[in-house]
Amino acid sequence: MTAGTTTAPTALRVAHLAEPLGIDDEHPDLSWKLSAGRQDSYQIHVATNPDLLAAGVPDLWDSGRVAGHRGVGVEYGGKALGSAQRAHWRVRVWDEQGTASEWSATASWETGLLLPSDWAGAQWVTAPEWASPDTHDPAAPLPLLARDFHLDRPVRRARIHATALGVYEASVNGARVSDAVLEPGCTAYDKRLLYATYDITDALRQGANTLGILLGNGIANVPDVPGRYEKLHLSYGLPRALAVLLVEHTDGTCTRLVTDGAWRTAPGPITLSAWFGGEEHDARREPGPSDWRPAVPVTAHAPDVTLSARMHPPVEVVETVDSVSVAEPRPGVYVFDLGVNIAGWPELRVSGPAGTSVIMRPAELLHDDGTVNQRFTGRQCYDRYTLRGTDTGAETWHPRTVYHGFRYVQVEGLPGPPAPDTVRGLVLRAANAPAGGFSCSDDLLDSIHRLVDRAVQGNMYSILTDCPHREKLGWLEQTHLVFPAVARNYDVAAYYRKLVRDMADAQTDTGLVPGIAPEYKVFEDKFRSDPNWGGAIVLAPWHLYRTYGDTATLRAHYPSMLRYLDHLASRTDGGGLLTHGLGDWIAFDDSTPKGVTAAFAHHRIATAMSEIAQAIGESADARRHAALADRIGRAFHDTYFDADRHTYATGSQAADALALDLGIVPDAERGAVLDHLIASVRAAGDHVTVGEVALPSLLRVLSAYGRDDVVWDLVSRTDSPSYGYQVTHGATALTERWDGPTRGSSQNHLMLGAIEEWFGGALAGIRQAEDSVAFDRIVVRPTPVGDLSRVSAWYDTPRGRVCSAWERTDDGLRFDITVPPGTPSRIELPVPAGAAAPRAPRGARPLGTAGGRVGYEVGHGTWQFSVGA
Repeated sequence: MTAGTTTAPTALRVAHLAEPLGIDDEHPDLSWKLSAGRQDSYQIHVATNPDLLAAGVPDLWDSGRVAGHRGVGVEYGGKALGSAQRAHWRVRVWDEQGTASEWSATASWETGLLLPSDWAGAQWVTAPEWASPDTHDPAAPLPLLARDFHLDRPVRRARIHATALGVYEASVNGARVSDAVLEPGCTAYDKRLLYATYDITDALRQGANTLGILLGNGIANVPDVPGRYEKLHLSYGLPRALAVLLVEHTDGTCTRLVTDGAWRTAPGPITLSAWFGGEEHDARREPGPSDWRPAVPVTAHAPDVTLSARMHPPVEVVETVDSVSVAEPRPGVYVFDLGVNIAGWPELRVSGPAGTSVIMRPAELLHDDGTVNQRFTGRQCYDRYTLRGTDTGAETWHPRTVYHGFRYVQVEGLPGPPAPDTVRGLVLRAANAPAGGFSCSDDLLDSIHRLVDRAVQGNMYSILTDCPHREKLGWLEQTHLVFPAVARNYDVAAYYRKLVRDMADAQTDTGLVPGIAPEYKVFEDKFRSDPNWGGAIVLAPWHLYRTYGDTATLRAHYPSMLRYLDHLASRTDGGGLLTHGLGDWIAFDDSTPKGVTAAFAHHRIATAMSEIAQAIGESADARRHAALADRIGRAFHDTYFDADRHTYATGSQAADALALDLGIVPDAERGAVLDHLIASVRAAGDHVTVGEVALPSLLRVLSAYGRDDVVWDLVSRTDSPSYGYQVTHGATALTERWDGPTRGSSQNHLMLGAIEEWFGGALAGIRQAEDSVAFDRIVVRPTPVGDLSRVSAWYDTPRGRVCSAWERTDDGLRFDITVPPGTPSRIELPVPAGAAAPRAPRGARPLGTAGGRVGYEVGHGTWQFSVGA
């Protein structure tokens, strides 16, 4: 930024959200991005209305001029906000020459219901037949709830704060209040329920109004339905709802309504809501006036449950997928192919007589006879829709209280031959904003990228699941082992905070963090107590800090991290090493001792704990954790190193890769161990033999030591085991196993998605310096490899968008790189042997040549370089 510029900051965020509504953090962190230049200091104004900001009279907070170059993680330090209060804010910055920018555009946030007393008078309500498990009829339709009310004054602002045990859909005057679906998100329902705040100002009218709530079971209540698939059976209680409506009128008065005995209920059209087994809907059952009766207030299902605001993007419909073909493998049985494996809802469009029952069976695979293959469940999963029968045209329906993972939909019971638009797919996922993209000249690599991205989408719900068709559980190792696959494609700064809180809620009294969170099922010890899984309580917050500068999450959960570290200490052997767990899960070479993967996790956790403690000002703890990591590293080397063979443990790819990734291999042995690892890859025909734990380390180590050529050879394979095998055998999302398309396991699973880090961080070269936080020091280090002729990628860092593109030309290589404002970035370009280093563009400062690369320091803008052949 040149002296005298007045460009204002942009992209203002509160708790990593744009214009959040109903948050319950009284001191949220604020962030922004620069439009140009480098920030030296900043000033924040916060006021109760935008007019006060415009007048320069912030009545909530004036931070004054504060030194600091980062625009992330600035904690609101103003007056305490009350419940349901709106705050308006703006920020300006000064550059290094002392020139102030213009004030940013005004942004805002709004608090939710911060105190238990804010819910005073609100009662949990449901239908009488759903009030008690002792009198509940499992065949009873799911309840509808409604409250009629009259507004005799114009409305200035209206909010409804709502939650439910199970899932709910809220409406005002017959229209949904939000695009959010499957609310509330999954939590440990006996400890925490999420409530959401909806702006319904425009939906209300002066005069008569009606609030409505539709209820479903969700995973909070999984009934045992004969013949239907269920991964597990559990119940935190029968569905019920809780809500508070606040209406501010233009004359300053307020109308407040709560869920209580004044609400009405009627049996709804949903006659079955089974999270794993499907939904049934009878459209003839729309209630009439005589079907409504008083709702029943019931006690809270868990007296001490905490109501927390949803402070992450909800699940929404993000895409519609049309069927690409329709087959009739049996008379009257039609199979629709969407052409891609998705997670979400099959949507039916059908006309016919009242009472016609149509079944939709979702599946990822087909039998040889062309019918859908649901062998993965052992029991059936299907949705059923019974037509209302109208003269007004086709009826359109999809489930509302469950979701599925599927590519194919088998439809039975249609009253006539289907049309091309009879079935389509509605893709659901947490509505995290896209944050990156990748493409290249190689169709195989582009296809692999699409596989990973589709698997991320298919499992990015209110928890990061392992697969959407079979388990829908939050296995924790994925949150950190394949964090780049998620975060390089989507902004998950707010989303991951929720995941970490789920981990803390799942932690036991002994400090154990189980393998899944929320812990809806207690698995046997090796599945429940592997440090690569439970260690997510440390490693996921560490990723949040490194990527987004999130110290608030570190501080909030540091006590849980300490308790988990103590738990691990209680399970070490006499040499201080862990030896239990799942090992290198789904590896082809299963010779790697479980102690190798367990000690790897323990070392990573201790190392991260040291850096976390330093980041939050716990210096003594930082030294203690670093000493622990050092002891684990020495014990790992002493126990597993084979000096004669220059390898670790059994000599597996996993053992060598994990040791190298930890940095515990002595300098004198590092080259030999790397050679052994590469020889192992070559001996396997340029294939990996590792599982999900060692895969990120293998790719990271090879690239870090300049052997991207080996990674290229791995990723170019199309025989098993390889990513390419999945592509050439018809996968449209990443599968659970290397040979997943022919093995028949999950066809939508993200745990092998580590290759995304190589695509964006090595081929395109977008990364940050080792000691950087929130990309305050960006490094672009592209790597041309193999016969690639073109690579292009972008990534939205907290500083702004980085773009990196290169292509081969007749004269060599051309690089086009864009970096955002802030601290100068570093570009490191490969220089082929014998070629001259490119001339530095005007404004780029040469840093010299090392390791076959030439470096430049550059500021904000787009930079073009040409390197000779």
